[in-house]
Amino acid sequence: MSFSGLGMHLGTLSRLSQAKSRSLSAENPTGGKGLGALAETGTNMHCARDLGGRPWKISPAIVIKAGTTVTIADISGPGAIQQIWMTPTGNWRTTIVRIYWDDQATPSVEVPIGDFFCCGFGCDDGKNHTGANFRQLSSLAVCVNPGSAFNCYWEMPFRSRCRITIENIQPADPKDALRGSMSLFYQINYCLTAVEADCAYFHAQFRRTNPTVPGTDHVLLDQVRGQGHYIGTYIAWGVHNNGWWGEGEIKFFMDGDTTSPTICGTGTEDYFCGSYNFDVGKEHGGYREFSTPYAGMHQVLKPDGLYQSSQRFGLYRWHIMDPVRFDTDLRVTIQALGWRSGGRYLPLQDDVASTAFWYQTLGRTVFPVLPGRDALEVI
Repeated sequence: MSFSGLGMHLGTLSRLSQAKSRSLSAENPTGGKGLGALAETGTNMHCARDLGGRPWKISPAIVIKAGTTVTIADISGPGAIQQIWMTPTGNWRTTIVRIYWDDQATPSVEVPIGDFFCCGFGCDDGKNHTGANFRQLSSLAVCVNPGSAFNCYWEMPFRSRCRITIENIQPADPKDALRGSMSLFYQINYCLTAVEADCAYFHAQFRRTNPTVPGTDHVLLDQVRGQGHYIGTYIAWGVHNNGWWGEGEIKFFMDGDTTSPTICGTGTEDYFCGSYNFDVGKEHGGYREFSTPYAGMHQVLKPDGLYQSSQRFGLYRWHIMDPVRFDTDLRVTIQALGWRSGGRYLPLQDDVASTAFWYQTLGRTVFPVLPGRDALEVI
């Protein structure tokens, strides 16, 4: 079989393929061959008024009004998404990305756009002002670059169709149609090619527990049915207590596990490939941010002495080299656990917002209802 052009890495870069490279953007919203830079209207139409119109930069972005959903990709397969770049303005928690595979009625990806790109705390006012919440993230799967450049390199194969939508759930204002609107700059790079039978479908799901309930684990993922493998976790963690907050263990219940998991971690910082509280000593700055190819704590947001009163942390862990494989079902949980006096564990009441990433066969996993706008908001 000839090389499909999928599974790219340094060792396959020299190989020829019959795969067809395509790209979606506001300058070529259909991805059609030879159909880029043909826009006659767009967000920058006025900027090219002295240059004679096309092929100058006419439509680099789209505007998504409050309370509306826009389809930014509708691709006939077979093929695979290979890279996504986005720069969204507005509130990143109230902008929802959904991805549907092969004419599914329900999405396989449903996540606030910031959390999908490991930025659960933040927004952009459209003037490149992301504030103190911006932190660069440099990993193999996701990169976040100045000032609000979201990138992911998850390979997402599909067989008959890929559809991607963006919803702006800010409330519409009947007196001002532009109030609450957002701009989205985007580029979706993909190829049209044969997809092998053993390629599974990319999934991502958001959940939030605020506050966590003492004695109950936060659920990252549940009701997964089918064969697949878990590939990553992002958590935006808001701490509500003093002291260390990461004694909790992650647990993977798979293939019929009930009360006891097959895989159990040893602590939150251990799961995210750190140790000893990510703490290098107060004299050296305390918590140490880090961003590596497979894991990191790239956001440490500290109280500002005024209105931001709690600590917040952004953590990611990619199972690229160690996917957690399951045959029939999967449930993933993590505990919010700190310390009380006398060397005793303290079940915490923290704000844990998680995004789970995995591949699986289609058709049998039910997503929970996404929280409403107020329940998504970071306060």
